[in-house]
Amino acid sequence: MASLSPSSRFRDPQLKKGAFVGTVLVCCPRCARPAHVVPASGLSGSGASSMSAQRSLVCRSCGLSRRHPGVPLVFRFGTGPITDPYFNVPLWLQTETRHGLLWAYNLEHLTLIGQYVQAPLRERPPPSEAGCTMSFIARLPAWIKRAKNRTEVLRAIDRMRTSLVS
Repeated sequence: MASLSPSSRFRDPQLKKGAFVGTVLVCCPRCARPAHVVPASGLSGSGASSMSAQRSLVCRSCGLSRRHPGVPLVFRFGTGPITDPYFNVPLWLQTETRHGLLWAYNLEHLTLIGQYVQAPLRERPPPSEAGCTMSFIARLPAWIKRAKNRTEVLRAIDRMRTSLVS
């Protein structure tokens, strides 16, 4: 039996959505160009990587810089654009498809979604190995997971990647 190439097999890394909020790409509230939400500079220790640590919104296009005090995060759901959990500004990496809104916090998040969608064989670790029972991959909407939507979802991912270059 022929083995599958690594790109045709996806094994769920069992990450939760919060694993991707270290650096978040957002739409700058001042100039509407890509901006970054990053851990605030000058912080040391393990607290800097904490989801509730202080963050800064930094835009290289217009020079905007704001600081988030480090209060607990608010993940908002519902209709309308998806926002970051710190400053409540729209994510840069989001695009509408005919099935729904596809979004990612950053390129790492987008790449992992793309690898999942592209793979014809998708594996989850056995329950005994799983650190968490419902990873962000397991919680993806059904329309993203359907093989019949693979081409459309991958095109949407490419559009989001291209938006960072242009």
